[in-house]
Parts: sequence; structure tokens; C-alpha cells
Amino acid sequence: MGGPVLLQWNGDAFQPANRHWANQCDKRFVVGEFYTLAEHNDRSMNTHRHYFASVAEAWRNLPEHFSGLPFAESAEHLRAYALIRTGYCDAHTIVCSSKAEASRMAAFIRPIDGFSIVDVKEATVTRYVAKSQSMKAMDKQEFQQSKVAVLDFLDDLIGVERGTTHRNAGSAA
Repeated sequence: MGGPVLLQWNGDAFQPANRHWANQCDKRFVVGEFYTLAEHNDRSMNTHRHYFASVAEAWRNLPEHFSGLPFAESAEHLRAYALIRTGYCDAHTIVCSSKAEASRMAAFIRPIDGFSIVDVKEATVTRYVAKSQSMKAMDKQEFQQSKVAVLDFLDDLIGVERGTTHRNAGSAA
């Protein structure tokens, strides 16, 4: 089955938005069959661009004492770090037979992905990987929630009032 179909409500029924969508409906649907309709709201590209400009603004304003840390390498590293720290991540845990083995395992895993965080507690290694914020991976609502969480986290990290990074990136978007 294909992706979403663009339809228009005319007050009585949904109709394909144009000839292209009518052709898609003819290919994909059977006349007389019932289909479940779910609303799909795309997020705006302006919001998407502004968010990435805001993260870049935060990265440019990182305090000097963060230089040299992995998340300070680039705006993308910083965004991944913020996503992980705000819970927008997947965690993979490995239980080792000893603390020494866990340390060796972590040393092996860390270089695999510079955007992940590898944490060792006793004999357990956990690798945290930031969730993708692509339009395919996150719907509008989850993206908005992750965006707010990340920007608030970044404002706290650089020591400015919440909302500052978002406001200051306006001209950069």
C-alpha cells in the first residue's frame, strides 16, 4: 500500500484533490469497499528549518568549558546529545561478566557512532542512540514535543533563559 492520499472535504464526501490523486485512488482502492480515514498533519518545513537553525545557534554559543567534549564537535552532535538527554532515544543494554569486561566493551562500542552515548554502570553497558527527527520517523506532534524539549535543554546547557535560542535563530532559519 502506498502513502497518504491528498483529499478534500466538500461538505458531503472526500474527493481526490486533483487528477493525479484521482488516478492514485483508482490504482489503490476498490469502488464500494470501506476504508478507514486517518488525519495526517505534515509539519511545516519552516518549523523544521527554524529548529535546526536554533540548534546551530546554541552550538555557536556553547560556553568555552564545553570545548573538547564529544557533543561540542558540531551542531549535529549537540542535537543528538540533547535528544538523548531529553529521552528521545533508544537504549541498547549489554550485561557483561565483569566491570573490566564492561569497560572493554564500552571502549569497543564508543567509536562505532560518535553521535551516541555509551554509559557503563558496574558490569552493564548501555548505548543510547538519538531518535531520528525525520518527517517519516516523527509525526508533527512528537516532533514539536522533541523540539521544545531539546531547545529548553540547550538553553539550560548554555545558561540562558528558556526560549532565547529559539528567538535568536529567527533570522538564521
